[in-house]
Amino acid sequence: MDLKKTLVLFLLSCIACNLFAQKSDQWLKELLMDKASPLLKHVLNNPDSFQYQVIYTEINRDKKNKASFKHHFLNVDRNRYYNPASTVKLPTALVALEKLNEMGIDGVNRYTTMITDSSFNGQTAVRTDTSSGTGLPSIANYIKKIFLVSDNDAYNRLYEFAGQEKLNTSLWKKGYNDVRIVRRFVTATEEQNRNTNAIRFVSNGKTIYTQPAAYNPIAFDYSKTILVGKGHFDRNDSLINAPMDFTKHNNLPLEDLQQLLQSVLFPESVPAKKRFNLTKDDERFLLRYMSELPSESKKPGYSPTEFFDSYCKFFLYKATKQKPPPNIRIFNKPGWSYGYLTDSEYIVDFDTNTEFMISAVIYVNRDGILNDDKYEYKEIGYPFFKEVGEIILQYDQNRKRAHKPDLSKFRIDYRADHE
Repeated sequence: MDLKKTLVLFLLSCIACNLFAQKSDQWLKELLMDKASPLLKHVLNNPDSFQYQVIYTEINRDKKNKASFKHHFLNVDRNRYYNPASTVKLPTALVALEKLNEMGIDGVNRYTTMITDSSFNGQTAVRTDTSSGTGLPSIANYIKKIFLVSDNDAYNRLYEFAGQEKLNTSLWKKGYNDVRIVRRFVTATEEQNRNTNAIRFVSNGKTIYTQPAAYNPIAFDYSKTILVGKGHFDRNDSLINAPMDFTKHNNLPLEDLQQLLQSVLFPESVPAKKRFNLTKDDERFLLRYMSELPSESKKPGYSPTEFFDSYCKFFLYKATKQKPPPNIRIFNKPGWSYGYLTDSEYIVDFDTNTEFMISAVIYVNRDGILNDDKYEYKEIGYPFFKEVGEIILQYDQNRKRAHKPDLSKFRIDYRADHE
């Protein structure tokens, strides 16, 4: 075969792979465009600039209230990198709870005091937690903070408990082969992130279990170079006139993020292989704190000025800092960093018996410089989520359903003490 034919076949195979990776539903684009403001139309007409991806999932019930899911995609491509930021806290929390259940140690549960020691260069210890009801750290309180306000230190502590090796291999075994969680949210080298702290579980002043420090020897696939932007500020606040390298950063495709959320909300709807080993009480605990608003939380407690009720609810409400009305509940995990905004939500309207899932990511970085804190989150990003959410909510409220859903599972008394 001559060189020209070889090149043509290679290019065709690349195009075919790219088309296979991309998922786009013309119906969804037309639905959004038909109702879109000039701002939203501008975003939708510039997919390369804003790198947006959207998934809208219709949920339908049968006579026995069993849910089925119909996914609609717009510009979704698992091979197109976006920085997942805090969305990785969702799988980290799930693996941490699963690990607790697999350990099966009497007296060790999510409420047991968990003392984190310092075992390697750059690590920090934790012996108290003034945000908790007991004043002591626990996996339960870390998970609360992750979902209530996306607390970074809480994530770091769950990452350390799970261990980098366990965290990733657990997800890979479930079929999430493209997920990679290799970084704490603190300045650290690759080697420091591979090393995780020794941890002690304590009850009544006595250590009942010690988890030794761990090191992850597994090699990650960093063969695909990922460069973003035209320049960036480094750790010394110096401008580097070159793209930022995300090759060794965390990775979580949008489809996987939504399926992880679905696996908690509707465990019976995903293959057994993809489910997490969680108890029914674990599931109720997660549902509560995925949907509870900061003002509804007593311990931890939050300033309403800094952590307003839609602080972690991108769709519909964050753009205006509006508190969701009583009939609306949102179960979700968002993330924001480097100009990327991401959220995956399950939205329930109890007044109209509406339920659906919606996920999206957008990149808003007009100047192309990363780490300069000049991103168009307020001008473009949050309004994008607000408007897309409003259009989908209105559509879903008005579409016909064969069977009225029983949403009692998602009605939670947030006034009741969980502990």
